[in-house]
This record gives sequence, structure tokens and C-alpha cells, in this order.
Amino acid sequence: MSRVRDREASSASTRATGDNPGEPCDRALAQAVVEGLGAPQKTLSSAWFYDDEGSRLFQEIMALDAYYLTRTEHGILRSRGDELARRIAPDARPVDLVELGSGDGEKTLSICEALARRGADCVFKPMDISPHALDELSRRFAEHLPGFPVQPLCGDYFLNWPVTLPGRRQVAMFLGSNLGNQTHDGAISLLRRMREHLRPGDALVLGLDLEKDPHVIRAAYDDPEGVTARFNLNLLVRLNRELGMDFDVGQFSHYATYSPLDGAARSFIVSRRRQIVHSRRLACDFAFEAGETIYTEQSQKYNRGLIDTMARESGFEVQCHFTDERGWYTVVVWQAVEATVPPTMPPRRPRAPRPPS
Repeated sequence: MSRVRDREASSASTRATGDNPGEPCDRALAQAVVEGLGAPQKTLSSAWFYDDEGSRLFQEIMALDAYYLTRTEHGILRSRGDELARRIAPDARPVDLVELGSGDGEKTLSICEALARRGADCVFKPMDISPHALDELSRRFAEHLPGFPVQPLCGDYFLNWPVTLPGRRQVAMFLGSNLGNQTHDGAISLLRRMREHLRPGDALVLGLDLEKDPHVIRAAYDDPEGVTARFNLNLLVRLNRELGMDFDVGQFSHYATYSPLDGAARSFIVSRRRQIVHSRRLACDFAFEAGETIYTEQSQKYNRGLIDTMARESGFEVQCHFTDERGWYTVVVWQAVEATVPPTMPPRRPRAPRPPS
């Protein structure tokens, strides 16, 4: 059970206004902490992992032997780039290629190189909340693919989604297995929002991690070097710095698990003992029991049947799957169809049955 000993916690997020000069204070982060650490199951979104140190640690994670996701996706984009380019630009129509969460553009460069080889009339419109990442992307393209049209867009995807003129095709990309951070219902909701911005015949390219040996998946989120543990616990360091909290980081540990029953890898921060954490800026305390957890991350793994079901439920039809030789990861191309998306969420359909072992 979670308990918040309230000192006007209901208004804490609106009062977190930087009372300590020189230290940043994010109102959204303050609200997330008040709500998340006050819930019966304490929860903080993985979106808050990425301060400067968190971003640096994630770069380390991507280089680990155990973390197969990034290099496997990049391998597909490089080896199947020409085929993917034909799906993105199947005819002479000009294309607007819109990437959601582009980062520094490393993974997309090979796709744009393939589009350039194809002679496609394409404008790349990367979207990210980080101006620094978009600056890096612009430098990368200027160096490796000079002359390729790039129009970066900084900010929220849905507030800044670019309008595509008649006669042009729009293709959205959402790579990096980022969809897997959502629950099934959350993923369908997000996909439907993407579909609302696309016209029939436009396309969506998704990078999705696939079900595989549970030992392989679990190791990706609990590496023996302990980098992922430092990455997860760095969230507490950030809260100490930005919200004046007094987490004793040594009294918390990282725990990761994978359930083949529902295909979800999950990460937690675990309290080693009974303790109370105070926030000076929020003026409230958060009580932890020994063994109590903060749920920080989900990473869904998919199978072919579930991928096809999600496409139908969100207003798309599957065009193709590009999968690595081990069958660990896939990049799929969906086309937006005319069918009306239901206004309410349907119940989750059962996952495809597995044969007995």
C-alpha cells in the first residue's frame, strides 16, 4: 500500500515554482510525483528518466551486448532499406516522411539514403521535444546526406503534426519499440490519434519488439553490468535535485521482470526498508514499506497475430513485415484505410494461443 502524508499535497504541483533559485522545477514532474507516489501502486513514467545523466546512461545501455533492440532495428533498416523505401514511396507522388520522436536521426538516415537512391521526391520532417537532438540530426544529415530536404519540428507530436498538401503522400514513423511503452488500450488510443492525422492511402511505419526467449528479454532490462539499474535509480537522483526530495538512493534497488503470459517486460524501483521520503518543494512526505515498489516502465513484446489485430482496431491494414533473421524484431508498414475507427475502446482481444510446451 502507498501512503502520502499530506502537507497540502493537493496543491503541491501548482506551488512547485522554483523556490530554490538556479534549480529547474518542472510543474508536470511535480504533478506526476504527487499523483504517482500517492497511488495505491506507486508509479512514475519512464518519460522522466531522461535528464542529461539519464540520456547518457541510455546511450550506454544501447551499446550493451544484452540490449539487442537498438542494433537489431538498425540492422533491419540498413539491410531492408531499399525495400522499405519502395513501400514509403511506391509511385511518383511526393512524400512527406514524418518521424515521431526522431532523436538525433541515426536510425532514420539509412531510410533517407535509400529514398535518395530511389530518386524519391521526399521531405523528411523529424519531430522531437529536444532541440538539442534536432540540432544533432540536422548536422548528421548535412554531413552524410547533404541536399536531402529536412524540416525539423520541435514539440508535442499532435500539437505540431505537419499538414501535407493535396497530391503528396504522408508517411509517419514511430520506431524504437516506443509503442511498447503503452498498455494495449493505450497503444490503440495512440495509434488512433496517429490515424486521425493520416488520410486513406497514407502509411505508418512501426518498429516493434517481438516475443522470444524470456531469458533474452529479461537480460535486456537487467544487464549484468548494472547500467540499467543505474539508469532506473537515476530517476531518484533527479527527484532529489529538482523537487528537493531526500531519497537515500542506496536504500532502493532496481528490479526487472518479464512475463511470457502477457508479453510485457516491466521495471520497478524497490524500497529496501520501511522509510519516509520528504520533498521540500512539494511540502509532503511519501511513506514506503520494505519491499514496496515504484512501477517505472513497461515494454510490450508482440506476436504477428497481435500486431495484425492492433492494425485493424486502429484503422490500418498491414502491408508488410520486415524482420531480422532471428525473428527478434520487426519493422511493419501499415496503410491507413477508409474504415471508420470506433469511438469507444473495444475490450482487449485475447492473445493468440501458444502450443503446449
